[in-house]
Amino acid sequence: MRKLLSILMAIAFILSACTTPATQAPPVSTTAPAAATEPPAAPTQAEAPAGEYVLPEGAVSIMPLEAGSQSTAPVAYKPGAPVRIAYMPPATEFNYYMAIGEGIKTKAAELGVETFMLAPQSGSDIATQMKMLQDVTTQGVDAIILSTHDENAAAPLVKQAIDKGIAVVIVNSDIASFPTPVNAVVGYGQRKGTKNLGEYAAKMVNGKANVGVLEGLPGYHSTERIGGFLDAFKNYPDMKIIATLPTEWNVETGNKAMMDMIQAHPEINLVVAANDYIAIGAAKAAEALGRKDILIFGNDGDTTGLEDIAAGRWTATQNTTPFVMGKVALMVAMDVLNGKFPGGWVETPSITTDKNNVLSFLCHPEELYPKPSMVYTCP
Repeated sequence: MRKLLSILMAIAFILSACTTPATQAPPVSTTAPAAATEPPAAPTQAEAPAGEYVLPEGAVSIMPLEAGSQSTAPVAYKPGAPVRIAYMPPATEFNYYMAIGEGIKTKAAELGVETFMLAPQSGSDIATQMKMLQDVTTQGVDAIILSTHDENAAAPLVKQAIDKGIAVVIVNSDIASFPTPVNAVVGYGQRKGTKNLGEYAAKMVNGKANVGVLEGLPGYHSTERIGGFLDAFKNYPDMKIIATLPTEWNVETGNKAMMDMIQAHPEINLVVAANDYIAIGAAKAAEALGRKDILIFGNDGDTTGLEDIAAGRWTATQNTTPFVMGKVALMVAMDVLNGKFPGGWVETPSITTDKNNVLSFLCHPEELYPKPSMVYTCP
């Protein structure tokens, strides 16, 4: 009996040792807890879930930037706070950039976001745009949507903005290696677009033409756009490049360059231009010279260019749907600020447009700036 009692007492002791009383204090942690008042750190783009990113409405695809070109620095903006965004195109002289701005304004109004535009009048006035870019970083903006004709001049100022926590989105471009890391790039595939239009042009003339080339200001944009045309023509030995001249992207210099080129090389019967304004000027020169036989191809989707194509004044453009691009750029900027954007280049539409499909764009004036000069009926 005494032996049985000893066994029972031993069991009871073991059970009591394995049970923590309800009043026992929890173990003390050796790691200090975060302060209750410490706000969560702003997410960086490196932390955004790339595989789960939903493209903004109107976008085509998203691709990573080249190594070292993607900013992963946190932005100063705190999600939920009011938003102020600067749109900075290279010039106000081009309605194309106003069309991008209209897309930005339209989407900003839907989202309750404050935006404003800041730009020099002339696209060749790089110095003024750089001064504006420097100034805007002191004006309490959360993000800058920037398009520039000189990436190298803009790079140090873009870096200053990003170092201050301002998000920078490059628009109207597909540059995968901006000279300094940026938060995002939004735009159409420039070389891809004009290569498609170049193929279309070559097939129109059965692969045989004397070609004149009208470039824009030296830089990435002109190189890529003209490069696309030339890439297409490499497949056609009889597409001969006769002459190349630079312009300042506008109608006036496009007109003068075309005059000089055709008078020096009257054998030219097909001209490619780096944008629609150059093409508009070229068409005016061809008309003045009585050269109705010259086929002219542009790149943009400017309203005046679209109306010229509809009227038969020149041949075709690569329509880059600037209004849609602006809406996408604003949504991408918001995703960057809210820590949802995984980084990269967001591609926007680019559509070869001639007399056969131009009315499908002109009959939607709500997506054009300026509005067409007349009412067009959709086919």
